[in-house]
Amino acid sequence: MRLEWLEDILAVAQTGSFSEAADRRFVTQSAFSRRIQQIEDHVGVELFDRTRKPVQLRPTTEAQRARIEELAEALRRLVGDLKQGAKVSANRIMIVSQHALTATMTSLIIERAQRTAPDAFFRIRSANLDECLTQLFSRQADIAVVYRLPGTRHPVRTDFVESAVIGTEQLVPVLAAGRVDWLLARLKSGELPYIAYPADVFLGQAMERTVLARLRRDFQLDARVETALTFASCEMALAGVAPAWVPMSLARRAIEEGRLADLSAHLPACDLEVTVIRLLGTPGGLEQQIWRQLADRSVAPGVV
Repeated sequence: MRLEWLEDILAVAQTGSFSEAADRRFVTQSAFSRRIQQIEDHVGVELFDRTRKPVQLRPTTEAQRARIEELAEALRRLVGDLKQGAKVSANRIMIVSQHALTATMTSLIIERAQRTAPDAFFRIRSANLDECLTQLFSRQADIAVVYRLPGTRHPVRTDFVESAVIGTEQLVPVLAAGRVDWLLARLKSGELPYIAYPADVFLGQAMERTVLARLRRDFQLDARVETALTFASCEMALAGVAPAWVPMSLARRAIEEGRLADLSAHLPACDLEVTVIRLLGTPGGLEQQIWRQLADRSVAPGVV
């Protein structure tokens, strides 16, 4: 049983509402519902009486509530002690980033941080947006690196975190250079095959809001493949399956080599900001030094 699972159970018990519990756990309601279902699948029983308002623990779960609270508190102390001990003994910093950013930005961030802390040891985790924020708030990660659509609200209440924009990125439409004529013929006939991102991940939501909603007015959209991984999207575009929207920093070399064609002249791109986030009230020391190095100056993908 994972610590965040215990905290999820207690959040529902304390609020009597899945939506309020999701807010307390700083995730979307859909992501929180998936996590609750995952917990119940793992345990093998239903933990909550969903027929009652407010939602209540089932009697068998309620009987174990005190043990759940004690275990969660013990695990929190253990995680904190282990993490603090590791930081002191090994000079470690944990960074979690969205999957696409792990490949395109993390190496630049570490190179920059090492200017301040050349002896620091960095651990990198890759996750979707919801899990990045979960790891940050459960203190499994010191710094999260995530995308944000320019001009949109911050995904987390700003009285809990501080954040800084450290660069910009663009999802650009690309396709194997030899397949461009095929695509243009499709566009003339009013059809647009493409590689899609799932609707429940950040890139899928960003694409729907900034690109697909516009294209749907002029074309019949045809999602040929769906994947949450930008690497996979890029490889399928290279194979000529259909155009894909991928980070320019990921596609740049293949475009320069002539293997991929940038279709921005025919299809819209999606602008993104790259942000770093950490919890407010974080003590000084190594993490503070690295944060200042990251936040004080902007850095664009591919540029130090």
